[in-house]
Amino acid sequence: MTKDSNFKKVVRRHAQETGQRYTEALTDLVGLGDRIYHEPDADRLLAHLRNRYGIDATAATKLSVHKTYVFRIDRNDGDPWIARAFPPARPRADVEGDAAVLRFLEQHDYPAERLAVDDAVSDFDGGAVLVTEFVDNTPLPDGEGFAIMADLLGRLHALPFDESVSRPGGASGEDPRRMGTPRQDLLAGLAFLDAVDTKVAAADRERFERLRDQVRSADDGDGLPEGLLHGNLLHAPDHAVMGKNGPVAINWKASGRGPRLADLAFLLWGTGNWAPSRSTNQERVDAVVTAYRKHVELTDEELDRLEGVMYIRPLYLVCFGYRRDLLKGVPFDEWWFLEPSEYFTSTAAATRAASRR
Repeated sequence: MTKDSNFKKVVRRHAQETGQRYTEALTDLVGLGDRIYHEPDADRLLAHLRNRYGIDATAATKLSVHKTYVFRIDRNDGDPWIARAFPPARPRADVEGDAAVLRFLEQHDYPAERLAVDDAVSDFDGGAVLVTEFVDNTPLPDGEGFAIMADLLGRLHALPFDESVSRPGGASGEDPRRMGTPRQDLLAGLAFLDAVDTKVAAADRERFERLRDQVRSADDGDGLPEGLLHGNLLHAPDHAVMGKNGPVAINWKASGRGPRLADLAFLLWGTGNWAPSRSTNQERVDAVVTAYRKHVELTDEELDRLEGVMYIRPLYLVCFGYRRDLLKGVPFDEWWFLEPSEYFTSTAAATRAASRR
């Protein structure tokens, strides 16, 4: 069999397992890199913002090595802004959805970043730009971060339903084709793996297939109680910081309605000790549960399914990293996101115990 015929076989399998036509599955795999990686020209972005909003913008500074489309915009005529010049593959309607979420949060006095102007979305170089106010910030206080993030999630999940923010959310959405509920993280993970299937060495094949099977069988949280999700709050210091008036949640690209447990499960996954090996940190779990349940009480079904749902984002991250490193020609060494499995079991058990006290 040629490499080309092997890849066609992979595409057909991907189409079958994701419920797509062959051409859709092919696009899922071959266009992945172009959809994910985007590095706008800072000078062109400055010129666009000057022309669009009439501001005296002087500098555009990248804020993250991971999010190369996020800039701090310094101005002579006012406080700094944040400009997110999203990849062209992300539809403007999705960026307008980000703005709708931020308007809703402001209406409910929720501590999130605020839109810089009423008309905060504009077209730029084939994509859309969202401008928000820069939050002058410091990191979350040592020893208090998990409780603070749990309180932010609890407050968010307790907000009333509103049609304006009813879009599906919770998935990381680095691939704009995979925005939506946490199930999209699993489908994206499958695409990351299938995109490099034909490049996997024979010695690595068994572990690769085990990972695929784990992604395909993971609990996506479907049918659990829903709320407005942030989608990625754990990613501190990028997404939860201390502003002048207290904690602030930022970066709402992944936000939308979905199973609230997915948000909390990812935060709980992050509570563990990392050295000398991955293990449950009961004190941090207790802090998360205590802060969250001030606003929301988990149901018995949520507690029973917590261990499975806790795998969603770590699986996504491992698949993302596996593809990245294989294409770079370097060994993948982030299996610890998923190991040991006993960590997921013990952390879920600790959460159930804390929730039922």
